[in-house]
Amino acid sequence: MTQAAHDIAGRDSAAAPVAELRQVRKAYFKPDGSLMVEALKGVDVTIRQGEYVAIMGSSGSGKSTLMNVLGCLDRPTSGQYLLDGKSVGDMPDAELSHYRGRKIGFVFQAFNLIPELTIDQNVAVPLFYQRLDKRERLDRAREMLGVVGLSGRLDHRPRELSGGQQQRVAIARALVTRPVVLMADEPTGNLDSATGSAILDLFERLHAEGMTIIMVTHDNSVADRCRRIVRLKDGVVEFDKRLR
Repeated sequence: MTQAAHDIAGRDSAAAPVAELRQVRKAYFKPDGSLMVEALKGVDVTIRQGEYVAIMGSSGSGKSTLMNVLGCLDRPTSGQYLLDGKSVGDMPDAELSHYRGRKIGFVFQAFNLIPELTIDQNVAVPLFYQRLDKRERLDRAREMLGVVGLSGRLDHRPRELSGGQQQRVAIARALVTRPVVLMADEPTGNLDSATGSAILDLFERLHAEGMTIIMVTHDNSVADRCRRIVRLKDGVVEFDKRLR
């Protein structure tokens, strides 16, 4: 048994897999068809319901590519990816986009809020693509803003909020579709340490309530707040360990 396999062998196998990568490879090619780089070289990772996982690795390790594959923003060159039990690698683009929108909530380093909209309107945007009526969209948006502690700011626009509050809006927007997994890419990168710590407190609360969270970070202090670390090096899993 490899060290990585030994480290994860004791996990609770009763929890259903949310994301399964099976021998996933991702290569990028030059215009002439020759290989430019192989970013992932046969990655096997299973993330189960309720886990809180940090994806780490130095520049060029493949961690961003791995997150893009997990988030259905990029397709594997070979291998299989199952999201919530369904193979997504060969889905038509329109079907994949719809499935991704229902199953995954994204939080980015840049908040990516629409400045002209109020925060409840910002949070409601993903529900427009699910064809819910306006009343239900706003009701669910306001419910999620309550979850992140912003019920008193519904009619404010992003510029009227602090950076930490804007990231809370972004988290509410990621949660509003009731996804099976929350994916966060350096979510505290634009925040000072105190504000970043408060955002991580929120992630911990969401995890405690049952949310599955996958977080890309280069910061060891952020990763230490997670429950499992998957570290990549040169396109392969170097380290996979449950912390607690």
